[in-house]
Amino acid sequence: MTDIGSSIDSDTSPETNPEADAGAEITYDEQSYPARPKAMQPKIRRRFTRTAELHGPPDATNTLYMTWLHNQSMLADANVLAGQLTGQGSMWQNPYAHPNPAAAIERAGVWFTAYPISLITAPDVNFLQSLGDDELWSIFAKVGINAIHTGPVKHAGGIWGWNQTPSVDGHFDRISMAIDPAFGTEDEFREVCEVAAAHGGTIIDDVVPGHTGKGSDFRLAEMRYGEYPGIYHMVEIPSEDWDLLPEVRSGRDAANLSTQAETALAEAGYIIGELQRVIFAEPGVKETNWSATDVVTGVDGVDRRWVYLHYFKSGQPSINWLDPSCAGMRLVMGDACHSLADLGTGALRLDANGFLGVEKAATGGPAWSEGHPLSEAANQMIAGMVRKMGGFTFQELNLAIDDIYETGQSGADLSYDFVNRPAYHHALVTGNTEFLRLTLNLAKEIGVRPQSLVHAMQNHDELTHELVHFSTRHASDIFDYEGEELTGTDLGARVRANLIDGLTGEHAPYNRPFTTNGIACTTASVITAALGITDLTALSDDDIERVRSVHLLLAMFNALQPGVFALSGWDLCGVLPLAAEDVADLIAEGDTRWINRGAHDLMDSNPNAVQSASRMKRATSLYGSLPAQMLDPNSFALRLQQIIQTRTQYGISTSEQLDVPLVGHPGMLVMVHLLPNGQTQATVLNFSGEDVLATVHSEYLPAGAVVIDMATQAELSTVDELHNFPLALGPYQGVALLMVELEPEPESDSE
Repeated sequence: MTDIGSSIDSDTSPETNPEADAGAEITYDEQSYPARPKAMQPKIRRRFTRTAELHGPPDATNTLYMTWLHNQSMLADANVLAGQLTGQGSMWQNPYAHPNPAAAIERAGVWFTAYPISLITAPDVNFLQSLGDDELWSIFAKVGINAIHTGPVKHAGGIWGWNQTPSVDGHFDRISMAIDPAFGTEDEFREVCEVAAAHGGTIIDDVVPGHTGKGSDFRLAEMRYGEYPGIYHMVEIPSEDWDLLPEVRSGRDAANLSTQAETALAEAGYIIGELQRVIFAEPGVKETNWSATDVVTGVDGVDRRWVYLHYFKSGQPSINWLDPSCAGMRLVMGDACHSLADLGTGALRLDANGFLGVEKAATGGPAWSEGHPLSEAANQMIAGMVRKMGGFTFQELNLAIDDIYETGQSGADLSYDFVNRPAYHHALVTGNTEFLRLTLNLAKEIGVRPQSLVHAMQNHDELTHELVHFSTRHASDIFDYEGEELTGTDLGARVRANLIDGLTGEHAPYNRPFTTNGIACTTASVITAALGITDLTALSDDDIERVRSVHLLLAMFNALQPGVFALSGWDLCGVLPLAAEDVADLIAEGDTRWINRGAHDLMDSNPNAVQSASRMKRATSLYGSLPAQMLDPNSFALRLQQIIQTRTQYGISTSEQLDVPLVGHPGMLVMVHLLPNGQTQATVLNFSGEDVLATVHSEYLPAGAVVIDMATQAELSTVDELHNFPLALGPYQGVALLMVELEPEPESDSE
């Protein structure tokens, strides 16, 4: 299965000479804070280069080859785009200094997170054409979804000689600003943005400030062409020290350094050596974060070998944000400008943005590579540029809660909720919310407000359970948990063991561990494991209804608290994981995440298709397509609609979380919020399979208030003088409650 992407063709944009238009009109929200305009003016275009006949050796001696590489490089495009934006008054019409989560949520509060290679489309209809379908947006509007995060749609992978090589990380190893023809064209992307705007929606794109793939930019860097080596954290190793480098096997372009070679090169003063952790570690595949190239002849005729940094896979060389050329910085900024001002998106996801700074340790220990101030500074620059152009950003920063707080002070407007995502799965698996309440309260204490988070269900990645907060920055801190005092290291190990034991193994053979990062699974297969279902091929209608009910409980946790609520096609269709043998070639080197990326057909566009256009096999869907669900009042989508309607009607998304109190039953979770209109709201959930009859208590519950079910408007009880009220919940049931304070009766005039 290698048809994930296609050959590079730079003839994707018409040549234009854009002129500056008037600045976009600015509107104001209720706090008179400038909101983000719908579109950035003026429109710009990247280069248009006609492809000449390609022939000759693919090396530095061939001028045609070098021109071909340069013409499709991201840095060259960035330089052209910058020239079109420089000196324009429209670049100064928007505030950019401070993140504004509320403005981002008001504009796009409920997201659909797409994954291009997994969407089944109609015959002869590509991914972007499918996202621009008016019927799809009409259904999204009915459900309450008002944004699409497209996922990676630009050329990704690498270039070797004249040929493109496949992506090594699901299209997150970007090598061009051009849209991959496998997914559509730039004009079709612009059309998606226009259709979304017509339905009051927003399109969210990706920018990857941490790395690229091994495309034109990296190949030019290897040949020491111009300023291209300045893009990457790469070091030239003199030939007299090539004996320190590993041999590159035939058919490969690089070899990962062993820990011994890493140490030797660090001691020789070439690299900074060991980093704080090795992401995607795999014996014999990735033992360090450094790889050595084979011998490459440069434009000056000199043979060189390089050692380059890659936080992730060897095909994802890391960008150097502090090179004197500022080439890497310019490449990333240009990519962001292209998405906002050329394609027409309203927001960007910052991928791998926590790993932008590395520094040699003064004490001789591992290099400082996480939570580095350079990462914070770089994020501020990217997010500031996006805000300056009228957009907003969100970051996927799987670091300690402190790092998320510090980076969010001047960086991205929103952060992915890596804080509570593994914790609510843990609550479901164990039937106990203690760890979830711990993470919610830790975030509150540190200052990470739920309003600043993207509370997402499944996406293209594994269920991450690294619990970085506990295993790194707070490894030695003491936490009270299950009646014991545990270090962060021990707490993280216990929670991870609970998740692995509960979600994999003999009773859930359909889920797989993913290296040391987490578990490859879908939301539906997390639920089946928690329910004790071992065989996914024999689910009854009752089983499917149980799965659907628990799925809605998890949706309530994410939707009925402040912040963005995000879900995917795998969630909307109730998709199960693929069997390992169906993606055997993709998981051969340990990347088990491919089992949770099964193809699905949102709109019943091609009922007979057995795979997507990118050859991802169709997975089993428990809930069916969206058009079918729109006809069934008991469907997942229409019951989800009721949850989102409550969220929207009462402004829960921009409320303030006041309290996550102790509970009367271990499976219960209570979150108390202050709504924008000043009323108090409580989200109460039962993560256990038991009936719960318990007392809800919080000092923030107003005494004497009537407790109203926000979905049915039924009066359930009254808050007593001690700020308590009783509540009964069935297994895996949740409820959103409004505290209605009665007006005191006016005193009657005495005779």
